[in-house]
Amino acid sequence: MSTIYLDYAATTPVDPRVAAAMAQALADPDAQANPASATHGPGLAASDRVEAARAQVAALIGATPREIIFTSGATEANNLALLGVAHAARRASGRGHIVSSRTEHKSVLDTCRQLEREGFAVTLIEPDSTGRVSADAARAALRADTLLLSLMLANNEIGVLSDIAAIAETCRARGVLIHTDASQAVGKIPVDVTRLGVDLLSLTAHKFYGPKGIGALYVRETVRPRIAPIQFGGGHERGLRSGTLPTHQILGLGVAAEIARTQGAADAAHARDLAARLWRELEPIPGALLNGHPEFRVPGLMNVSFAGVEGESLITGLPGIAVSSGSACSSATREPSYVLRSLGRSTELAQSSLRLSLGRFTTAADVDEAATAIRAEVGRLHVLAGAPAPPGEHLRVTGAAELESAHGSLMARTLSPLTRRYFLAPARVPEFPEGVPPPEVRHGRAGRQAEGTAVFFELRTGDGIVKSARFSAYGCPHTLAVVAWLCEVLEGRRREAGIPGAPADWARQFEVPAEKLGRLLIVEDALRAAFDL
Repeated sequence: MSTIYLDYAATTPVDPRVAAAMAQALADPDAQANPASATHGPGLAASDRVEAARAQVAALIGATPREIIFTSGATEANNLALLGVAHAARRASGRGHIVSSRTEHKSVLDTCRQLEREGFAVTLIEPDSTGRVSADAARAALRADTLLLSLMLANNEIGVLSDIAAIAETCRARGVLIHTDASQAVGKIPVDVTRLGVDLLSLTAHKFYGPKGIGALYVRETVRPRIAPIQFGGGHERGLRSGTLPTHQILGLGVAAEIARTQGAADAAHARDLAARLWRELEPIPGALLNGHPEFRVPGLMNVSFAGVEGESLITGLPGIAVSSGSACSSATREPSYVLRSLGRSTELAQSSLRLSLGRFTTAADVDEAATAIRAEVGRLHVLAGAPAPPGEHLRVTGAAELESAHGSLMARTLSPLTRRYFLAPARVPEFPEGVPPPEVRHGRAGRQAEGTAVFFELRTGDGIVKSARFSAYGCPHTLAVVAWLCEVLEGRRREAGIPGAPADWARQFEVPAEKLGRLLIVEDALRAAFDL
């Protein structure tokens, strides 16, 4: 069973045409010289190839070739834009003020934090409830000493598009430079630096079917004197980015840019249609919530939260689908997505999100199969957490073939074979989840969903023996596995024998990370309550 790839926002597969061009460049003896070696023919030939690619990238975004500065990717381009402008201003006038938003990529937010440590003032704008930053909010954040406003064109987690052109107009009227991280937008929607009115723009090849490790910063010609280099060496790239240019990667970027320029509209329509198809399948799921603005968004990228589902369990339980999650899987802190929290989502909803991104090579069959798997897993986890099964739906039962298909997945890498088995075990649905149970049935409850773990045990006893053990649980895969195993081993056990083992024993048996031991203490509390201990 092959994996369905729905993580185009993280990186796109390299287009075969791009790979062929790069392979040819690596194999061609005439393309092996350093493009900076202008004293001989091979160096000039390599330089010609680099400049042809520079022109292709420029054409994609409506720039001139001289305005394209090659970098290792968007992270470096973002650093160069923010640090470069700030450091140039400090040399000229001392300190200054930078404006950005709370939902930017970490490469911008962390750079802003570094600038604060260097003495610059930073203001982070709060987006609205749909994830957009308005021109009014940007205008209100500007000050007399503002040097630069940096705002992404398309958000990398939720795909929402901000009105950069309107914000740029505000900046231009105040003499403030504007930078946009357009790495999630270039190649997916038409991007023209003149229409946008931006001074600096970051892009990276691997977001539009090119290779990793190569990107570019657009620097408007009139802005060049207002940006300083942040690394030093041979003065390459108009003195802004020293280092030997990787010819084959730059050629890959150029080919990817040319393909995006000629078939970008078709790619966008394809991704938009498939995303609509996927949302039609997911929207009826109880608790499904689309994050971000429903209209102003990049094609093919959606972020969906599923209320009542623990995020790590959800993404782990989808071994056949490559997606990203809004949760920090296997994290001791369970830090939720800061983007979704900025939209006002609760920690629980932020951690139960899936980022689903589609692209050039996604098929309708991929979408349908993924939607079926997501519906089934969300339904299974809802029932495990105590929700009633949807009418007409059968609980998903995992067979040996699916367990085998999990090999090499997140599930296989984070869960031991024993944990996988019980994480995917059939549900033991309580018979009396509400109200007062019969005298022979005892309940034990501990934890809260809002805090990440909630466990409920239902034990039916007779003649001093546990006749049946049932449960509902909301938690990580390790928690669900331990609870399912406990219910299995409790059946037929004499009540006076007490609880089988302790949290430390369960942790060793199921190879539970040390940082999750606290979750097993909640399991113990619920079980002790059921045993009336």
